[in-house]
Parts: sequence; structure tokens; C-alpha cells
Amino acid sequence: MCSGGGGRARIVVAFPQGLVPGSGTGPWSQPGSGRRKWSVPGLEGSQPHMTVQSHQVKDTAVERLSGGDMLIRALQDSGVDYIFGYPGGAALHIYDAIFKQQRVQHILVRHEQAATHMADGYARATGRPGVALVTSGPGATNAITGIATAFMDSIPMIVISGQVSNELIGTDSFQETDMVGISRPVVKHSFMIKDASEIPSVVRKAFYIATTGRPGPVVIDVPKDTTDPAVLFDYVYPETVKMRSYSPATRGHSGQIRKAVDLLLTAKRPVIYAGGGVIQGEACEVLTELTRYLEFPITNTLMGLGCYPATDPLFLGMLGMHGTYEANMAMHHSDVILAVGARFDDRVTNDPSKFCPNARIVHIDVDPATISKIIPAEVPIVGPAQPVLQDMLAALRERIGADPELLDRSAHQHWRQQIAGWRRQHGLDHKMMERAVPGASIKPQAVVQCLYQVTGGEAFVTSDVGQHQMFAAQYYHFDAPRRWINSGGLGTMGFGLPSAMGVKFAFPDAVVACVTGEGSIQMNIQELSTCTQYGLPVKVINLNNQALGMVKQWQDMQYGGRHSSSTYQDSLPDFVRLVESYGHVGIRITDPADLEAAMREVFSDKLRDRLVFLDVSVDPDEHVYPMAIKGGSMCDMFLSRTEQS
Repeated sequence: MCSGGGGRARIVVAFPQGLVPGSGTGPWSQPGSGRRKWSVPGLEGSQPHMTVQSHQVKDTAVERLSGGDMLIRALQDSGVDYIFGYPGGAALHIYDAIFKQQRVQHILVRHEQAATHMADGYARATGRPGVALVTSGPGATNAITGIATAFMDSIPMIVISGQVSNELIGTDSFQETDMVGISRPVVKHSFMIKDASEIPSVVRKAFYIATTGRPGPVVIDVPKDTTDPAVLFDYVYPETVKMRSYSPATRGHSGQIRKAVDLLLTAKRPVIYAGGGVIQGEACEVLTELTRYLEFPITNTLMGLGCYPATDPLFLGMLGMHGTYEANMAMHHSDVILAVGARFDDRVTNDPSKFCPNARIVHIDVDPATISKIIPAEVPIVGPAQPVLQDMLAALRERIGADPELLDRSAHQHWRQQIAGWRRQHGLDHKMMERAVPGASIKPQAVVQCLYQVTGGEAFVTSDVGQHQMFAAQYYHFDAPRRWINSGGLGTMGFGLPSAMGVKFAFPDAVVACVTGEGSIQMNIQELSTCTQYGLPVKVINLNNQALGMVKQWQDMQYGGRHSSSTYQDSLPDFVRLVESYGHVGIRITDPADLEAAMREVFSDKLRDRLVFLDVSVDPDEHVYPMAIKGGSMCDMFLSRTEQS
């Protein structure tokens, strides 16, 4: 009936048997929603919560529903508000069930990849799993890129794929594909429905698996005959989940936490290295508290931006391939690293054999397969970031409270002064907008700085992949989690617009901006039609450099400036006229003198309810710096076209 995902050791022991009503606030606890928040006893707030509808815990008569109706009812009882999808023959019974109810809204996309990215953006912004629905065959295969995107970044998502009827499976029937087999390497788990009576329990399990431990996408493949409206079954949505061999860690080992505290107290040049697992683990608040208590410098991965306030003096900026000079230098020269919810991927470490040669590492992660996979950890701690950091902070307070001299404040002050010197020497220029020269080329960095200024740093910002993504990560200061929405691990062009749409459905009153490039935006530009249908006033900031900018940069730096298939030969559309044809507002600027006024118009009250596409002609020769030198250590960087560290 079920098949595990490949590539990650995530499913390990048995589910807790009891779930009890919890209290507090969180993405699954919505006032007035009629839902109950549930949590594992003793671990309230330490992991994403499942929800059930209140009526499910009452003593009511059992309903008899078709498989299609049970599927939609189970989604309702799982707290689903939106389904992003595209219909087709194998899924039509499900779509008819959607039509007959009002509680779950279906959003009709224009391509199935966009459906998965919308569900993904919704999940990243809310912490709740997004749901996508596709049909069999090409509908299912079109969803694979979006599933892989969520998998690489550990995003909770449920993808329901229609399938040909059970009796046709294996006969090469029309639009038959092995969705379970195709998706296996890029899902956390997958199910195929064999009997309609399984549907409520499978949905319940899918949501639990997707949201606990290291989150990830789960596929439910639904043969058409199991949703036949003429065949009825008793509908019972399970209050608990029973599965063999799955019990994600819920706390860290106390002995390992004590060892970590001992090591942290020896540090003279400490750095906290925090990744996306801090955000997924709802640990941002305790991480901030711990960091400020210790006064340790902190850096974030691309996926971790926002887990610690970017405007705080202890923040070093992003680290890695295009990280700040001071973050990379601090990592390289550190003696103790506290890594939380990060996986030491190649965009951070460069050559692993040269990574932070004098550092002793504490590594906290909920996924045991991640720890010491690339860089050995002296103190590994398997567990969710929030309870581990809470226990660690309590232990630190106790130890330091009893003996304040345990923390070498003098050495730490000297260390922070050293880092401040690196920042003064080669830090990012955050005044480029102010120094712009009228009539010159618009710098892409200045566009992001202008976006930050006009939105007051309060926007949800999605991005596609390329130079514009790195400029947004470097120059927009995220002070809160779940505001920066981007494809980190897979690097999926075409992610930005549909993910922004998913965010806008989740937070209709919020400011949502998509920072993109003229290459990426065209990969899912058809979703401008979806924005028209549903009235989504997303703001699109297009950094148009007339080329595949990051590819062109690498060709400049490593291939002698031979721009093989990275420019468009004057074939780009008129984006203003294109977006206007969809009924939206288009603005184009070419002069730095017009930048601020245009940006303020995009976010003005008069255009509050309109999708606005700002096409900014930026310097086609601008590169992203710093940039790691291939095969080097973290301190080996290109700082400009002519300067290396």
C-alpha cells in the first residue's frame, strides 16, 4: 500500500499512540476556524501540529461517503483551506466532490508545476502543509519538479495524483504513469490507494508524515475507481495514527546537550550557523534569545534567512558561495561552531577538506542522516531545534549564572571587533541606491535596496533562481521568519511567481513581492492568467539584464567570456504589453532617477488591489560578489572582477 521515499533516512521507529488537545498559538491553531490543535503529550509547541475538525471528536453517527467525497472530507478535517490543481480524466470524481462542498477552495492553475509551487509557497509562509491536486500521466509528471523543490528544502506538502483505475494499472492504458515510482526519489513518503476505505487513514498519515520530523512532500496516488461516486463507505477520520517504524525525534539527548554546553563555554571565536531547520522547527524565538544571551555572532544559510533578525548587530549576513565577506571569514577562523538546522551543503562548505580547519562543531538536526554526513560533528544532537535549544539555553543560564567567568566575554568582544573590521574592509555596499547616478545603468542591488526601503522590510519576498535571487538575499534584510520564500536546494527557475501567489492566498492582506529575472519569469508566466481569475495583487519586480545572468557570470569568470546560449538575441517580449494583455499593470524603467518613484507607485494605495509588473532594465554586466573560489576554503573569495581575498 505504501512506499517510502528514497535518499534520506527519515522513517525510523513507531508513532506515539496518543494525541491530546493542546493550547497556545501557531499556524495550526486558528481562532474561529472550528479546528482543534493537537500535540504530542509534553511536547506542545515543539513540532508542527495536526488538526482535526471539532465534530470529529464528538459522538456522531457515521456518514457513508464515496471515495471522492471521503478524500475531500479528510482534507477538510486535516485543516486544508486551499487545493491548487488542474483537472483531468482520472481526477474528475475528485473534482466533482470538490464542487459539492464549500469549505475547501480549489485554485485552478495553468500548469501543474505551478500548482506545486503555489502549495509550496503557501507552506513556507504559514508552516502548514500545502496541497496540490493533479491528474494522471502528464499531469502527474508535470508536478515532479515542484515536488523535488519541496523535498530539497524540507517543505511539508501533500500532492494528490489521479491515477487510472486499478484494473488498468500495468496495461499501459491512456495517461497511465507510475507516479509512486517516478516520485519515489523526491518524496518523504508515498501512498497508493488500493481500496477506498483506506482514504481517511491514508490522508491522516500523509499529513502527519509531511509535518513531523524533517518535513517533506508526500504523494497520494488515487486510482479513479476508488473515487466512484456510486460506491459508498463508512467515513471515519482517525484521531490517532498508527504506523510501524516511524517515530521522529521529539527531544535531544540530555547528555549530548550538556556536552554541547561544555564546548560552547570553551569558545574564544564562536559562530552560530543557522539554517532552514530553525524556521521549519519553529525555533527562531529561542535561537534569538540564546544568541543574544551569549552575544555570539550568527550567520544564516540562504534557507535560514529571517530566523534571526537581519538588522541585529550580531548578525553577519548570509554565508556561503555568495555570502558576506565577514560571515565567511568568521566561519573560517572560528574555533567553535554551533550549527542548527543546517546541512553543510556544498554551497556553504566549498571544499569540505578545507572547511573551518580549527573549528569544533556542535550539530543539531532533527534528521540523523544529515549529521556528520559531510562535515564531522564533535557533538551531534538529534532532535527538533526548538526543544533542543530550549534545553541548551536553560543549561547555559544555570552554568553561567553560577559562574559568570565561564563565558570569556573579553575574548568574545575582541572577536566581534575582528569581525567588524572585516565588514568595514569588504562588507556589502548598502548605499548603492543613494549613490545612483541619473542616466547611468541601474544596479540590481539598488533595486533590491529600494524595494526594502519602500516596503519597510515588511514584505513577503519570493524569488526565482539566479543573480536576482542572490541580490535579494544579500540586500533585503529579513527580520522575521517565513518572509523569504525561495528555492534553495533544487534551484528551480519558475518558482517565484506561483510561490508568491501561494503566499498571497495565505495572507491576502500582506504585501507580497516576487523578485525575478526575465529568464525565470517566463517559465511560469502563464500564471498571470490565474492571478487575473482570482484577483491576486502580487507585485513582480523583474531585474531584466537581457541574459541568464548567473550563467553569463560564470562564463565571464571561467570560460573567457564566451556567452554560449546565455543571451536572448533581442527575442524578449515587451513585458509591459504582455502583462497588460492579462489585465494587469506594467511599468518599465531604464534610468536610476526613476527607480524610487516607480517603486513607490508599484506599492501605492491606488494600485493596492492590482498585480503590478515593474520591468527594470539593469546593468547587464553586473556580477554577484562575493563569490567563492571553486575548490577553496571559506575564506577564498572573489570580491570583484579584479580582486580576490
